[in-house]
Amino acid sequence: MNTDTMRERLIVGLDVPSVKEAETVVRDLGDAVSFYKIGYQLAFAGGLDFARELASDDDKKVFLDMKLLDIDNTVAKGVENIVRMGMTMLTIHAYPKAMKAAVEAAKGSGLTLLAVTVLTSMDERDVIDAGYEYDPHTLVLRRAEQALAAGMGGIVCSAEEAAAVRRIVGPDMAVVTPGIRPAGAAHGDQRRVVTPAQAIRNGSSHLVVGRPIVGAVDRRAAAHAILTEMRSA
Repeated sequence: MNTDTMRERLIVGLDVPSVKEAETVVRDLGDAVSFYKIGYQLAFAGGLDFARELASDDDKKVFLDMKLLDIDNTVAKGVENIVRMGMTMLTIHAYPKAMKAAVEAAKGSGLTLLAVTVLTSMDERDVIDAGYEYDPHTLVLRRAEQALAAGMGGIVCSAEEAAAVRRIVGPDMAVVTPGIRPAGAAHGDQRRVVTPAQAIRNGSSHLVVGRPIVGAVDRRAAAHAILTEMRSA
C-alpha cells in the first residue's frame, strides 16, 4: 500500500473535551491525516457543527460515531439528517431492525453505515454481565453475519476478530477497528487491543487511533509513526 492509501485508512479519534482543542489537533496534524472520528464527548460540546465544517473540506472525511439504536423510524430520520451533514461513516448498533432501517434511509448516498458488534472495552465477563449468551468472539461473528444480510457498509470490531469477520463479509465491506495501540503503548480502558501492523494483516480496512496520537507531544510525528507501521504490514 502506498502512503496516500494508508493515510485514507487511518482515522484519528477526536476524543477531546472542546471544539477548540479539536481544531488544535486537526491543525497540528495538517496533511498527515485526512480522516477523523467524532463521538459523544465532542458531539455534545458543539462537535456536530464542527463535524459539518470539517466534512466541507475536500481533503477531510468524518466518521460520526453515534452508535444509533432506537425504534426504526427514529433511526431512519436520524440517518437522513446525518446524510445531509456530509458524513463519510456512521455507526449503528448491530441490531437487525435498526440496521435495516438505517440502510433504507441511507440508500443512494455516500454514507457508509458501520455495524457496532462488541465494544473493544468489553471482555467475556462484561458480555455475560450484559445478558448475552455468547462469548465476545461468537457474538461479533453473529452480528457480522446479520450486518451483511442487512446490507450495511461495514463492521466495527476489535482487530483480534478482524480476520474472522473478513472471512464472513468478504473483501468489499469496511472492517473498522478501534483499540489500536502501537507496540509498547498503554492500553488504557481498552481490553482487546492490537498493534497497527497486526490490524492491517488481520484484514482491517480502517484503523481508529485516539490517545496515542491526540495525547502525543508531537502529534504529527506520532501519526507518521503509525502510518509507517501500517505500511510495514
